[in-house]
Amino acid sequence: MEYTQLGRAGVKVSRIVLGTMNFGPETEEADAHRIMDRALELGVNFFDTANVYGRDRKGWTEEIIGRWFAARPEARDQVVLATKVYGAMSDRTNDRGLSAYSIRAQVEASLRRLQTDRIDLYQFHHVDRTVPWEEIWEAVDVLVAQGKVVYSGSSNFAGWMIARANEQAAKRGSYGLVSEQSIYSLVNRNIELEVVPASQQYGLGVIPWSPLAGGLLGGVLGKAAETGRRASPQMAERIEEHRPALEGYEALAAEKGIAPAVLGLAWVLRQPGVTGPIIGPRVVSQLEDAVAALDVDLTEDDLKRLDELFPGPGGAAPEAYAW
Repeated sequence: MEYTQLGRAGVKVSRIVLGTMNFGPETEEADAHRIMDRALELGVNFFDTANVYGRDRKGWTEEIIGRWFAARPEARDQVVLATKVYGAMSDRTNDRGLSAYSIRAQVEASLRRLQTDRIDLYQFHHVDRTVPWEEIWEAVDVLVAQGKVVYSGSSNFAGWMIARANEQAAKRGSYGLVSEQSIYSLVNRNIELEVVPASQQYGLGVIPWSPLAGGLLGGVLGKAAETGRRASPQMAERIEEHRPALEGYEALAAEKGIAPAVLGLAWVLRQPGVTGPIIGPRVVSQLEDAVAALDVDLTEDDLKRLDELFPGPGGAAPEAYAW
């Protein structure tokens, strides 16, 4: 396993991040526990979840993780545990968002479900345009002082939102954001315009979610040829939109003797500012395949071919479009 610092923070995290969104709705609890066991065996020490995970049963995923910790007390200090706050947890008016009221209540609820005394990385799942950053950072500072939160991060923020958050933190003498979790893959490279440059400027590690573009980069063409199964209408539309690029992509993976999904993760791992991609395994073998991406050597020719197949926005803004 490879490790890196989480942005400018001193804590070291694995370059593969275990995403847990499938735990509960897609992956039964016993299987989820086996995945987490295997993750530790492989050296994956960065686990990501959210208070809303569990689909119709919000909080379910955190509960599954909490029972895993309860059965393995020694595991808690081996894991850098990340969860999130923002989404509606009920129909109650204040059971959502980033008000100080909501943050304090949701931290306590997540701690109970996770059966832990602290959250190592507490992430704002989305920006809350109705709440001033002075209020958000005051609430976080209290939680840090109480030992309930160690670091703060953002998710789905624009570049200017990262700047605003950390400038306001600096005015208070607060530590500010140390990470940004964004959608990022060969298919969706929009964050290269402003989110990645802002993250690098302010010392945030970038944590890509959906690094395989919702399965599009997982070898959909080859799998369809092998099984004869038809994709859903939505996936079929996406495949046709990107078919020429996908053909070249899967051909490159075959040339290198690796699975397409491994190629997609290897590309993300090579991108500037990236801490590590989030992978959401449903079974143990998917976790093991993801870890294999760390051993893939992408040559400059490989990277050039991928850029030609899936062109990015042209670099950082404003150079990408202004001249």
